[in-house]
Amino acid sequence: MLAKRKRSLSELSQATGITISNLSRLKNGHSRGIRFSSLHKICDALDCAPCDILELVTTEQYVKLLGRPPLGDEEEDEE
Repeated sequence: MLAKRKRSLSELSQATGITISNLSRLKNGHSRGIRFSSLHKICDALDCAPCDILELVTTEQYVKLLGRPPLGDEEEDEE
């Protein structure tokens, strides 16, 4: 959506008040979640709806895309 709107992370950060670091983590799938208020700010700045920037994928698809399991899905050590 950033490319479609011809916006950079820096511009989005200025428009939303969300740090470039946090936006980068969201963009690259390294975040555990997003606050509804942050999602609202991003959608307002990009003039889009949540469904335009969020995608539901299976764990298998996630691993194929990012090369690791989703955060929180790592196997826990059994005692």
